[in-house]
Amino acid sequence: MKIITLFTLSLLLIGCATSPDKLSTQYIPASSYSNLDCDQIAASLRQKNNRLESLYAKLDKTASDDATQMAVGMLLFWPTLFFLEGGDSPEAAEYSRLKGEVDALNEASVLKKCGY
Repeated sequence: MKIITLFTLSLLLIGCATSPDKLSTQYIPASSYSNLDCDQIAASLRQKNNRLESLYAKLDKTASDDATQMAVGMLLFWPTLFFLEGGDSPEAAEYSRLKGEVDALNEASVLKKCGY
C-alpha cells in the first residue's frame, strides 16, 4: 500500500509547474549576436529582460498556485489532484530560451567591449 501511495504522489508532483528559479537555461552561442553593434545589443537586452520579468511573474504565480492546489487537495480530497492541469507551459520553454539569449547578449557585449 505504501508503494502505491508513493507512486501516486510522485505522479502528482510531476504534474506541477516548475518554479522559474529552477528552470534550466537554454544555451545560445554569443556568436549569434556578432552582427549587432553595441546599441542594438543594449536594445535587445532591454526588450528581452522586460519579457523575462513578465514571464517570471506569470510562471512564479503558476508554480505557487499549483503548490497551493496540491496542498489543499492533499488535505481535503486527494483524488481531485488527478484533474489538476499542472505541468510546464510553453511559457516555461520561452523563459529558458530567453535566459539563454540574455546570457549570449551579455557575452557578446563583453566581447565587443560595449561597457554595460
